Amino acid sequence: MLRSVRMRTLIVIVLQLSVPQLVDAAPKALSNGAAIASCAKVNAMGCVPGGSFIRGSDTRGKNSRPRATVELQTFYMDVHEVTVAEYDACVKAKKCKRAKTAYRDYNRAQQPKVGVSWYHARDFCKAMGKHLPTEAEWEKAARGSDGRLYPWGNKVATCKEAVIKDRRGRSCGVKKAKGKGPEKGRTFVVGTRKPNQFGLYDMAGNSWEWVNDWFTFSYEDCGAACLGVNPLGPCGGKDRCRGHRYKPVRGGSWYWPAAHATTVYRRPHVPSNKPYHHFGFRCAASASEVKAPGFRSSWL
Repeated sequence: MLRSVRMRTLIVIVLQLSVPQLVDAAPKALSNGAAIASCAKVNAMGCVPGGSFIRGSDTRGKNSRPRATVELQTFYMDVHEVTVAEYDACVKAKKCKRAKTAYRDYNRAQQPKVGVSWYHARDFCKAMGKHLPTEAEWEKAARGSDGRLYPWGNKVATCKEAVIKDRRGRSCGVKKAKGKGPEKGRTFVVGTRKPNQFGLYDMAGNSWEWVNDWFTFSYEDCGAACLGVNPLGPCGGKDRCRGHRYKPVRGGSWYWPAAHATTVYRRPHVPSNKPYHHFGFRCAASASEVKAPGFRSSWL
């Protein structure tokens, strides 16, 4: 009996030594030594865990080159593009300036607020105790840590995954119900397609989204300001940056085809939004911002 027990014990020990031990491979700190903050539950925002991700592409146009590995601290991103109702609530509270949408049939309460300038978007996010996402934050939130070309993977966008232009026309063939040029289509209410891995909706299509950085015509031109840990782009993202006059918008829209709805496509425009375009936005927040007095996850 004793011999049998010893034999079983020996077998268990041998099996334990022969089975590879599972090790948590997730990094605990960024390369600058900062501990990676853990995710918390924040209403109306998705958490994007800190660590490295693949930024840019060597095959998708000059302005997304070169592909590089960049690091970010844990941050939070609005689940939806900011809606008409949310923006109007901020205006009513006298925290935001009125921003008129130029075309008709874009003012349903749950459609994304479009036609705003970069300044409107920045000020709305500040009023929430958040910030307009950096370009690196936006891209990681869209493509994850595995370098996917679309928020859902590498399958080319169709109207099943995103509100874009397809063979039926703009906005998946849905025409404007009001105003001139019905064939120009319109945005959909937010969240009509499946969310990505971080629970974020419409990171491809529906409306273009402003980001905070100054635009450079390639990441190579940007250099060190677009690399490393928590890059802020030229001039550290300050409101004025000599030699730079454009801000990026990301994600594509109902008006453009699948090629514009990738996680790497970058489009420049003047922050005043003149000439006028139907650009929208969403906000981001750092781990410290979500804990600060005055933070609000939603106006509604």
